[in-house]
Amino acid sequence: MSPPDQHDKTREPQAPSLRADLIAGAQVALIALPLCLGIAMASGFPPIAGILTAVVGGICGTWLSNSALTIKGPAAGLIVIVYGAVQELGQGNSALGYRLTLGVGVVAGLLQIVLALLRSGVFGEFFPAAAVHGMLAAIGVLIIGKQAHTLLGVVPTSHSPLGLLAEIPYSVLRLNPEVAAIGVLSLLLLTVLPKARARWVQRVPMPMLVLLVAIPLGIAFDLSHEHMYTLLHHQYVVGQSALVRLPSHLASAVTWPSFAAVTTAVGWKYIIMLTLVGSLESLLSAKAIDGLDPQRRRTDLNRDLLAVGVGNLVASCLGGLPMISEIVRSTANVQNGAHSRRANLFHGLVLLVCVVLFPGLLQRIPLAALAAMLVAVGLRLASPHEFASVYRIGRDQLLVFVSTLLATLAIDLLVGVFVGVATSALLHLRDQVPLRALFSARVHVARWADRIVIHVFDAAIFSNWISLRQRVLREASVASAHGGPLPQAVQLDVSQVLCVDHTVMLKLGQLREDLAQRGQRLELTGLEKLAAFSEHPLSGRRRDHKPVAADRPLM
Repeated sequence: MSPPDQHDKTREPQAPSLRADLIAGAQVALIALPLCLGIAMASGFPPIAGILTAVVGGICGTWLSNSALTIKGPAAGLIVIVYGAVQELGQGNSALGYRLTLGVGVVAGLLQIVLALLRSGVFGEFFPAAAVHGMLAAIGVLIIGKQAHTLLGVVPTSHSPLGLLAEIPYSVLRLNPEVAAIGVLSLLLLTVLPKARARWVQRVPMPMLVLLVAIPLGIAFDLSHEHMYTLLHHQYVVGQSALVRLPSHLASAVTWPSFAAVTTAVGWKYIIMLTLVGSLESLLSAKAIDGLDPQRRRTDLNRDLLAVGVGNLVASCLGGLPMISEIVRSTANVQNGAHSRRANLFHGLVLLVCVVLFPGLLQRIPLAALAAMLVAVGLRLASPHEFASVYRIGRDQLLVFVSTLLATLAIDLLVGVFVGVATSALLHLRDQVPLRALFSARVHVARWADRIVIHVFDAAIFSNWISLRQRVLREASVASAHGGPLPQAVQLDVSQVLCVDHTVMLKLGQLREDLAQRGQRLELTGLEKLAAFSEHPLSGRRRDHKPVAADRPLM
């Protein structure tokens, strides 16, 4: 792995991009500020913990990762794991659970560093696409189940994920009108207003617009003072418990971790979940943002995982949340014209300045508004559109998606992911894929003057994709026997396989872009001899299925 200060392709000219990075970083910070507070609150951490993580992520991401445009910080996708750790490890003592979870976070960060040094960034390529989407949809459902009560101004009696979901109708019946007015209005702004075609709507960060509405409403309802009010012959109580609470001094926010849980089975369950899910989400986000980069730069996934691991280690030692390369803020960073990873640093520094200079204003933010932002995130992750999209790809993918989602809701994220992987593997075994082909792709390579032909046998599926991808890239890097140039074309022939699954169909497009960066082209042949599961162009194919014409070719 190259050292962080080594010259690489992500270095840009200083003068023209510095201003753009500063502007983009500041704009992302405006989006990140309420989200960091809300994610920390939903995770059972003090709200300031989210800001600490974003600041650490801005520093570590800038100096250790070569990812040009990703933003490092706390993520909604880890709320379920962190909150579960606080509750289960603390056994009712939230302060103790917080410190024990910090200790778990330190060990998870160390494991991520080890994975990065072992060059395990390719690990993100292993999981079936439908299982990943099922996991994210389950996270969305769980976020909604937990935050809906805060949005309505109600303290739920249940603590289990399914119990919180079941209790939502009861909370609707006993909502606090003033708090719910702020929460519902905030949610409407986040979900309805972006659909408007007005140009100004696209330019205004929705989280900041929500705060511009919610803070004055909180002041009008006098939430900073405990009092009782009557509406329709019912009495309700509101007070400072409905607002964000921050420490008087930033230094007092530093909390040292406790490592008592790292010797227990429960502690290691959460260490594995944080390492697995955090690394997977971060790697997937980094690859997705590479696709949005106008300069088509590529992230060294091992360096990025190293940055995330070091960031998690430092943040957990200070009392912060776990971090990842966060997709929503990274996308906003690209859209706001960032040029380099300095934008990530500026985003962290702007957040630090906000906490130091404007703590009184931040403590005017109603928790219901933050809950609305998280419910909006949950609605995006668990949208009915996600179910429909997966179904259009094929019923096999819907089965993997739903099994992952249900197992996650019923048990936990770690079990859910493995259920999705196992379901996908069983479907391939049903399709008569040999057991030996599950983890290793059998190929034959033929070389010609300006091209190589790689014949694939048995299957091209999610579980052997890593070996297949590495073989393709390795063969494409070998010059001809006479010392000539690298092959201009890499032909991948799948005419002899029993099946090609959706995950491989999806990743072939990414492989094509990787080879194009090296001046080579990928040609896929033999796909016409296999039958598609659906009309979707990226649906899986198998030999014994009735053919369905795809609506457009893959490449």
